[in-house]
Amino acid sequence: MGICHGRPIEQQQDLSNGQALSIETDPQAPNSRTSKTSNFPFYSPSPLPSLFKNSPAVSSVSSTPLRIFKRPFPPPSPAKHIRALLARRHGSVKPNEASIPEGSESEIALDKSFGFSKQFSSHYELGEEVGRGHFGYTCTAKAKKGSLKGQDVAVKVIPKSKMTTAIAIEDVRREVKILRALTGHKNLVQFYDAYEDDENVYILMELCKGGELLDRILSRGGKYSEEDAKSVMVQILSAVAYCHLQGVVHRDLKPENFLFTSKEENSQLKAIDFGLSDYVKPDERLNDIVGSAYYVAPEVLHRSYGTEADMWSIGVIAYVLLCGSRPFWARTESGIFRAVLKTDPNFDETPWPSLSPEAIDFVKRLLNKDYRKRLTAAQALCHPWLANHHDVKIPLDIIVYKLVKAYICSSSLRKSALRALAKTLTLAQLAYIRDQFNLLGPNKNGFVSMQNFRTVSPFSNCTFWTIFQL
Repeated sequence: MGICHGRPIEQQQDLSNGQALSIETDPQAPNSRTSKTSNFPFYSPSPLPSLFKNSPAVSSVSSTPLRIFKRPFPPPSPAKHIRALLARRHGSVKPNEASIPEGSESEIALDKSFGFSKQFSSHYELGEEVGRGHFGYTCTAKAKKGSLKGQDVAVKVIPKSKMTTAIAIEDVRREVKILRALTGHKNLVQFYDAYEDDENVYILMELCKGGELLDRILSRGGKYSEEDAKSVMVQILSAVAYCHLQGVVHRDLKPENFLFTSKEENSQLKAIDFGLSDYVKPDERLNDIVGSAYYVAPEVLHRSYGTEADMWSIGVIAYVLLCGSRPFWARTESGIFRAVLKTDPNFDETPWPSLSPEAIDFVKRLLNKDYRKRLTAAQALCHPWLANHHDVKIPLDIIVYKLVKAYICSSSLRKSALRALAKTLTLAQLAYIRDQFNLLGPNKNGFVSMQNFRTVSPFSNCTFWTIFQL
């Protein structure tokens, strides 16, 4: 996982894991702003405000040179942001000057009991370490008893010594709660159980042995063919659509956080690492800057975002899959942020001219800086580039609930205008709306009532039903 902060920082070298960042640049790369519009549906006529007081952008950037993937790269300079975040959560007024509490100093009055089972060592035998993050590490383990006896599982180990604030403890509780709520979808890592002892919290999950999506991209020379990229995008979008329907925003989508279940070429892809995820209501906006710099959405930097931020990250992944380079790049983290805010992705250089117009349109619609015009996960699955893919299954779109509420609250004049506009819809727009209508389970007369929403909605007894409370 990565945590990024809006303050400009000095460039640092990160040589963790012995890996270096290899980049080819083209100083003559032209600025590529395309004014051509597409006939694909789902535009929303509500532009973003042009001025933001708290924007980290302090200067204009005209263009971004070509960035080619050659080998894995670590997140840029995460250390300062971790220190700043911990200091801020510890109550310091000046995060950059705050000291990080150590030892018993941070443990005063903190209840680090989670109520999980304390029988981990009697049920599982830890194996080798397979990954390490900022707040914990992941190991393999073999079940010694129980329903998983003899099976290999993945165990995320989070030391309690690193839980120095009440917020850090709540983050762990929320991660387990989210994993429990999301388990069951085929493209999300399966959660098994959570344990604890005096030193650690253990989160047991499905073991994915196929490696990261980033490794597959690099093994293919830095990019995928269009057909192979479609298969990857369908799985990513299916997982994210399910998360959003449950009211969860991932906030750290990147190729490193998608694992294949096996080494086989057509193995299933699974989303992992919900350590930065959070619940968000349809009308709620989050304001903390988290994520990984290359994949962070503009509205995250403006400290006002929702589930649309995940769709931007998926757009960056799609750009990388199709051309092997990053759409926004700079040598410092603050430079990356300015590029995200000020520049447009380059679609003029190779291989974009040789790709299909539908693929280019798909990426452009995900990398729209106006989050209100950005595709939702369900809309992206309906896009012509993916519509005919054999694995596509259109889920219920969370935006339907917001639009129905907006219609209910509309004046009679606005409702009449909407009925007139409905007669101008294209076949693609009608197909999407028909699919969403059918998913709500209309009665024999072809009507959808509020009871349909109560019955079909996965949150009829929790957060999202409140969107209909006027």
